[in-house]
Amino acid sequence: MWLKPEEVLLKNALKLWLMERSNDYFVLQRRRGYREEGGGGLTVKLIISWDAVSKLEKTSNVILTESIHVCSQGENHYFSMFLHINQTYLLMEQLANYAIKRIFDKETFDNDPILDDPLQITKRGLENRAHSEEFNAFFRLPKEETLKEVHECFLWVPFSHFNTHGKMCISENYICFASQDGNLCSVIIPLREVLAIDKTNDSSKSVIISIKGKTAFRFSEVKEFEQLVAKLRLKCGAASTQYHDISTEVPISSESVDPSDDIEVQSLICQKECSKTVNTEALMTVFHPQDLETLNSKTLKEKMKEQSWNILFTECGRGVSMFRTKKTQDLVVRGIPETLRGELWMLFSGAVNDMAANPGYYAEVVEQSLGTCNLATEEIERDLRRSLPEHPAFQSDTGISALRRVLTAYAFRNPKIGYCQAMNILTSVLLLYAKEEEAFWLLVAVCERMLPDYFNRRIIGALVDQAVFEELIRDHLPQLTEHMTDMTFFSSVSLSWFLTLFISVLPIESAVNVVDCFFYDGIKAILQLGLAILDYNLDKLLACKDDAEAVTALNRFFDNVTNKDSPLPSSVQQGSNVSDEKSSHIRVDITDLIRESNEKYGNIRCEDIYSMRCRNRLYVIQTLEETTKQNVLRVVSQDVKLSLHELDELYVIFKRELFFSYYWCLRAPVLKHHDPSLPYLEQYQIDCQQFRVLYHLLSPWAHSANRDSLALWTFRLLDENSDCLINFKEFSSAIDIMYNGSFTEKLKVLFKLHIPPAYTEVKYKDPSKGDELSKEELLYFSQLHVSKPAKEKEAESAKNSPKGKEKVDIQAYLSQWQDELLKKEENIKDLPRMNQSQFIQFSKTLYNLFHGDPEEELLYQAIAVVTSLLLRMEEVGRKLHNPASSTKGLSGAVCASGGPSEGQTESHLEKDPSSLREEPQWSFAFEQILASLLNEPALVKFFEKPIDLKAKLENAKTSQLSSRTRK
Repeated sequence: MWLKPEEVLLKNALKLWLMERSNDYFVLQRRRGYREEGGGGLTVKLIISWDAVSKLEKTSNVILTESIHVCSQGENHYFSMFLHINQTYLLMEQLANYAIKRIFDKETFDNDPILDDPLQITKRGLENRAHSEEFNAFFRLPKEETLKEVHECFLWVPFSHFNTHGKMCISENYICFASQDGNLCSVIIPLREVLAIDKTNDSSKSVIISIKGKTAFRFSEVKEFEQLVAKLRLKCGAASTQYHDISTEVPISSESVDPSDDIEVQSLICQKECSKTVNTEALMTVFHPQDLETLNSKTLKEKMKEQSWNILFTECGRGVSMFRTKKTQDLVVRGIPETLRGELWMLFSGAVNDMAANPGYYAEVVEQSLGTCNLATEEIERDLRRSLPEHPAFQSDTGISALRRVLTAYAFRNPKIGYCQAMNILTSVLLLYAKEEEAFWLLVAVCERMLPDYFNRRIIGALVDQAVFEELIRDHLPQLTEHMTDMTFFSSVSLSWFLTLFISVLPIESAVNVVDCFFYDGIKAILQLGLAILDYNLDKLLACKDDAEAVTALNRFFDNVTNKDSPLPSSVQQGSNVSDEKSSHIRVDITDLIRESNEKYGNIRCEDIYSMRCRNRLYVIQTLEETTKQNVLRVVSQDVKLSLHELDELYVIFKRELFFSYYWCLRAPVLKHHDPSLPYLEQYQIDCQQFRVLYHLLSPWAHSANRDSLALWTFRLLDENSDCLINFKEFSSAIDIMYNGSFTEKLKVLFKLHIPPAYTEVKYKDPSKGDELSKEELLYFSQLHVSKPAKEKEAESAKNSPKGKEKVDIQAYLSQWQDELLKKEENIKDLPRMNQSQFIQFSKTLYNLFHGDPEEELLYQAIAVVTSLLLRMEEVGRKLHNPASSTKGLSGAVCASGGPSEGQTESHLEKDPSSLREEPQWSFAFEQILASLLNEPALVKFFEKPIDLKAKLENAKTSQLSSRTRK
């Protein structure tokens, strides 16, 4: 991504260094005063691509008190002497993470106004984006919200009778406040709820915001409060128009307002119109209605919890605009009452805002997704009855159908994620306590905001949080780190903890308490609980001799976690059904465990978790990319003569060209050729334009005048399934033959380039450009199917290349792999014959290849002799079959003066083709051409002389960088 030099933070932060230009690399140029007029010294230039950074951290040691450590491709670099190291580090962290995330999520960038145009990315824009991300994450707002203004002020807290100092944050659709004085007080005011905005006439500089439910918020000591009031009134006018249909349906009441009331009317109307199958009640209400007549200790405790929350609602308000305080957090830790769980999950997750902004959306998506059949729906059907199978709700069609609708609707909404395992378990729990539409929006909040990048084929988000968890273990439980020789144990054990929020390992009655904390505190709650669990079992884990013993100890612990206050029937509870054998083990109450996790590890800050996520995301993605590369190289190395080092260099160049042409180009289209869910070989593929660039950089035949045509024909030859894409295996096979192939192999490739399906006649639209093809021409010719009928081509493509995004046919891949193993070496007798127009082009290509060679004249004479000999042989052959035929005109011209020069031959070959058609069509077999060329030592020597591939690869890498940095 390009940065305007005048906007780059490094311009101010690194004043010791002259920055000639900033782009998608950070460039260490020269120290001020060196190599300038009259100056001397050593010039140092280091270029590191952001997407190659695997580690980025601030460090300090005896030599460098403060430095930034950058690890790229196994090399460590330390940068120091910063004037503003913290700002510089944050900027570097942002750039590196945007670059690395773009490897697997380019669509997000293409839809982002800040990142869409790489040439316009500025320091200010990156800072604004970072602030908006932090703002949205803290207040659980939709991703589309952008932080517009921040004002320091005081908020009057009526139930505590004091003003709390903090910041008012304003976006397009929300006014939010967070205290800065340690009172843990925050408020979210959607503009759709605002009825009036007023200002006071006294010296307090106060702004009063009135919302539905006869509630008002007073912000005082607001700078420029008059202008702020005017702006907010304009915003509220636009918001009231946007949500007009919702607002007019909701009466204003003096009582506390349920947050779902203002959207329920519209939602129900749309549901009735679109579908009558959507459940409007939580499954727990249907399958476990509370028996008010039967009161026991657990029921009484549940009622006391409800009463505590009702008292809180009376003090702090109810709904999306309620005050959120330390008391709110304490009540969440104790466990949310069953009857309030769905409402508060919606509130704390921010899903209530998504649902309010999209009334009727779910019912419409359900209608559109019904009856669809793809890989996602097949996986959903397979997992439906594996989701909480012990619960009565999912032993009935009611629960199964609701689960199917929610999962299918989400797969329809977000095909990039579609469906991943663990989503069914999470959604099952959501459906127990939330209405079906609410469960859908809760799933949206979890998958797209609270657990980013968790639910994809590579579960990158979960792997990142596992790495964060390991880092926290090293910081907080060092004795456990010292005991465990391999930290990957924690990764293997904790994966299900993160993917299912402990639902898969804890009894259901205990797991829901964890979900309560997750929706309130986010991933911080899961990390804290994980540390508390390891801490609780520390002595047992330290006594374990191997991983299996440690896993057994943890599983036994989870089996004995209970929720003594759960009002669920014993038939549903899982913790109460432990066997007598395990009953001797100490039971642990989930509420005590969660409280302990807050007390011991509550000082872990969300900002630190975000920073650790950024730092570990670099490592995780680079590790995955390295794994992909090693698997590709292992497969490809079996079929080529290139060394592993050469293949490694070639892969880097191949992948870099793909990134350059799609990731970093101005307004580049969405990258369609990278799908991490596909097998390794198919994850990166290039089109004809990208192949041409690489052909020019790497091919020993790239000096030919018709190199664009050669690149086009080579691409068509490699693209056996005609999908206009080739993978690295196909690409490397061509390079391998060009550099390591025998004379026969190289000649066979050139022969096949001039016959279908590779060969297609190239007609240039702009003759003034010579043999150069425009990008549009190149892509057009690469898509021409001349060898087979379209239907046959499609059938063969479907059979041999199961690359479709809808469904990956594993059986087809296995069949294709088996065919490749059994494939015999191509017999030269099986090659089709080359007709006269193709032979003419073949001859011209040979002349172009010889141009500039030290033995150029000798090679020209040799090819003229071969051409003359072939034509005479063909003439004799045809006379034996048809004495009347003759090729006197053509052969005489070719053989004139004992062998033509390059110009004489080409001028004759380009004569009016109609004169050739008057003669009977002649053709040559590959064996004839091979035998004739073998008789010319100069030609054999030309094709068999060794070429330095190492130097070519080094020049290619340099050219790739310089061609971009000059732009």
